[in-house]
Amino acid sequence: MEIDEQSPRVVIPGDIIEEATESDITLGPGLRQESEHIVATKAGILKHLPGKWWIESNQKRYVASTGESVVGQIISKLTEYYRVDIGTAHTAILPALAFEGATKRNKPNLNSRSLVYCRVAMANRDMEAELECVNPATGKADGFGELKSGHVIKCSLGLCRRLLDPNTPILALLGEHFPFELAVGMNGRVWIHSNSVKDTIMLANAIQNSEYLDADECKAMVQGLINKA
Repeated sequence: MEIDEQSPRVVIPGDIIEEATESDITLGPGLRQESEHIVATKAGILKHLPGKWWIESNQKRYVASTGESVVGQIISKLTEYYRVDIGTAHTAILPALAFEGATKRNKPNLNSRSLVYCRVAMANRDMEAELECVNPATGKADGFGELKSGHVIKCSLGLCRRLLDPNTPILALLGEHFPFELAVGMNGRVWIHSNSVKDTIMLANAIQNSEYLDADECKAMVQGLINKA
């Protein structure tokens, strides 16, 4: 899905978002429902995909929002759940049964510092976010779960959102020449796994450097990497 970049609107806290006219929408970071109005809670650029609206800003700390995908690290393991660092002010909770095929007798065995790709199942500013490693629409993992090997880099929240847009050029350009796996978290973390440490570092640098480049500049950068390989 392509993010609508036409006529970007800058909003400040308290602005009413009259553009969001869909009957059934999901509110992302920076927006809140107040009575019959959708109101901005922070300053930034108003963005939307079909059925979802949010405000993109230069905030550094991630605020969990229901439905978003995140890359987290296991902090501790308890009997029924894991505590996970996802970059928010408080740790999140990942129930041990929130995995595909998990039962009380057959639960995943994740260790401290293990990386996981999760979906935010529930988020409330007054409570710890709850995570899950299944797609609720299918009951399957669909890419969620433990991330083995690989390397995690930190990116701006805005870049992570753009990396999830299929029309963002950098990933397609890199994928034409370098095999790799990628998990993009809305929380400013990107997991990369490739054939070698050298390639992983190269890919990480290219992705981070692409933030302020247009399609032609991304293409030139990738061609430079190919010439050096």
